[in-house]
Amino acid sequence: MKPNFELSRTQRKIVGSFLENYSLEQLNVIPTGFTNNLFWNIAHIVVTQQLLVYKLSGLPMIVSDELVEKYKKGTSVTAPATAEELAEVKRLLTETIAQTEKDYANGLFKNYSDYPTSTGYVITSAEDAIDFNSFHEGLHIGVMMSIRKFV
Repeated sequence: MKPNFELSRTQRKIVGSFLENYSLEQLNVIPTGFTNNLFWNIAHIVVTQQLLVYKLSGLPMIVSDELVEKYKKGTSVTAPATAEELAEVKRLLTETIAQTEKDYANGLFKNYSDYPTSTGYVITSAEDAIDFNSFHEGLHIGVMMSIRKFV
């Protein structure tokens, strides 16, 4: 079954609104009781989509290795995000989904290395990865909605 890219675009618009409506200073605030900030959650969303969909399909990722190392699962904020990082993540937020939809339509996703997620769900295809990614992004949007109350 074809993934729902409209859902992905809608989620990315919601996430993008945080980049539009909060200053870099606000995006960098880690409220008491939280382990990361708004910016980390946004960059993590971008990186995770690329890891789940592209890397596990054996395809080159659009995001840099440096971005992956800073925002992959298990990381936390080590320094405030810069204006340059903000611009890069803002661009990637929409470009990665547009490119994924194009690559999917062109049949690029042929192989996939099964990936057992921390939820217990095992991703077995690029379609599964795209669908699971929507769930993952929804979780982080929820966290971001909580964080925004404190910035």
